[in-house]
Amino acid sequence: MTRLPTELVSRLRPSLGGRPCCVTGGAGFIGGHLVDALISLGARVTVIDDLCNSNAAHVAGLMDLEPERVRFVHASILERAALEDAVAGCDAVFHLAALGSVPRSVEEPSRTWVVNATGTMRVLEAAQRAGVKRVIYSASSSAYGDNPALPKRESMAPEPMSPYAAAKLAGESLCRAWSACYGVETACLRYFNIFGPRQAADSAYAAVVPAFIKSLLAGEAPTVFGNGEQTRDFTHVSNAIAANLLAATSDRPLAGEVVNIGAGERTSVNTLAGLLAVLCDRPGVVPDHQPERIGEVRDSVADISAARDLLGYQPVTEIKDGLTQTVRWYRDELAPGNAR
Repeated sequence: MTRLPTELVSRLRPSLGGRPCCVTGGAGFIGGHLVDALISLGARVTVIDDLCNSNAAHVAGLMDLEPERVRFVHASILERAALEDAVAGCDAVFHLAALGSVPRSVEEPSRTWVVNATGTMRVLEAAQRAGVKRVIYSASSSAYGDNPALPKRESMAPEPMSPYAAAKLAGESLCRAWSACYGVETACLRYFNIFGPRQAADSAYAAVVPAFIKSLLAGEAPTVFGNGEQTRDFTHVSNAIAANLLAATSDRPLAGEVVNIGAGERTSVNTLAGLLAVLCDRPGVVPDHQPERIGEVRDSVADISAARDLLGYQPVTEIKDGLTQTVRWYRDELAPGNAR
């Protein structure tokens, strides 16, 4: 379970205790951690997920523990009746359901658009019809594209370089439109390379942190695409969860504002590989370099001042602590008898 600072928990609990919420994609990596946090803070949660990127095991466990406060709708956000069922009676919707991965979007652009852009419109429509007060949208730092200016600021013109980035950017526009036209409060959180426990490591589209950890723990060289000097703002999942909760409980009216959610620290992929090699007790392993992938940006790091000013956001977990926690979880998960 994601651990949040005691001070933040005390601040959030009065606003979330008993509050009915919907989490789209709540069986997934970030969504599952968000559901954990909401339940621990006393909220009532409905999860809608089609399980195309996840499985129901974690949500099922929560339902066993809290049958009165956790409900699961097994459906796509593209299914109108199921989506309306999921958001009915909810005060807030956290919209995380999406097809992730830039490489997959290059291979499946139409599917990526339908799920990530049209799906977001369906969520906003359902929220509007149900009288939901606020929708918190999981946006993406990929919207900045390969603009060389650093750090990335929300005032920069978007330059999406992949179908994934284009679809996620469209979702931001939809959020602003729904606030302007229909009065649904919205906020768009542009995540920067979220990582942490329970992130999939066994997919061809696995994010870099779990992919590296899985290879290193198996005694294999991690695969680095390009020369490895590209940089990212690797952000522990607890930071994304804190941002979502702060956005949901903010007293300020929200009308589609876009804010960066990152750690504000720039780390090269080669440096990441070195840090993880040490944490995985494989300090001598040299990465296997492969050609760079289409659609991926060179450098990225977040300016998080807007999120701080609007939401009171600040990172709750630094990269080294987050990597240590994450390696510990994967070490336990991949241990003999536990590997799935």
